[in-house]
Amino acid sequence: MNNLPTLKIKDGFLGQTMVVLSTDQKEKVKLHPFSNNLFLDAIGYFPNAKHHNCSRKNGIKEYIFLYCIEGEGWIKINKKTINLKPNTGFIIPKNTAHQYGSSLKEAWSIYWIHFDGNYAQTFYKRFSVSGNGSVNIAFDESRIILLNEIINLLENDFTDEKMELIHFRLLTFFSSLCYSNTSDNPIEDKISHSIIFMKTHLNQVLTVNELANQAFYSVSRYSELFKHKTAYSPIQFFIRLKIQKACEYLKFTNLNIKEICKEVGFDDPYYFSRMFKKQIGLSPMQYKKTHN
Repeated sequence: MNNLPTLKIKDGFLGQTMVVLSTDQKEKVKLHPFSNNLFLDAIGYFPNAKHHNCSRKNGIKEYIFLYCIEGEGWIKINKKTINLKPNTGFIIPKNTAHQYGSSLKEAWSIYWIHFDGNYAQTFYKRFSVSGNGSVNIAFDESRIILLNEIINLLENDFTDEKMELIHFRLLTFFSSLCYSNTSDNPIEDKISHSIIFMKTHLNQVLTVNELANQAFYSVSRYSELFKHKTAYSPIQFFIRLKIQKACEYLKFTNLNIKEICKEVGFDDPYYFSRMFKKQIGLSPMQYKKTHN
């Protein structure tokens, strides 16, 4: 049996590339421990796709990612019309009726991916969090390189190694879309700086008031932002950092429990032991015996 994905090129779109997995190949990726989390069913690039038009009354079983890099086009979904312009994208959810096509005046050039897997819904939600319209995608040549690399990998063979590599390339691509602004958020940066402050003051007892003042927020606002970022309250997180540091001392030093308590800002060794066992599942001494 031919182990290569089906490569299709239609007349009319000069330079068009489209790769579609066979039924056997789709079953293979669904059973793989890596790629079942995120895999593609088909991928393509349609340059200057004049008169490109697609209509599906019931949608398809995968998510459809459309990425316009030149020209313009449109998507009709849920009784709305969404316009795609250069450096914008949209994900059509699975099993959802839709139509899409290129502008007659400015034919679009698009990359498109049909994808699914355990991570697919999360990427869909993260990418579409801003609303029901198209999403701006800051141009980054590395994304285009990734997409072309995925297409090239699929055109050659479909060994386990290539399948795994395609999965990781796809994961990198969608991560770059969905989390590109996370580190640039000034609010996130303030909380990140607060965490750094905690790490440099593990030997102290800090209150939430002191932490909030250090971050220039009210206690309520600081606590809200901190929990949104970490899923923990500031003090819970601070204690977790202390216990993690205590694990390092237990594993890599000969300090006794009383000395370690001082290093991580606990006045009461009994309270420290309780917090340690609650987080790690072992007492400090049991942990030391297990990891030495």
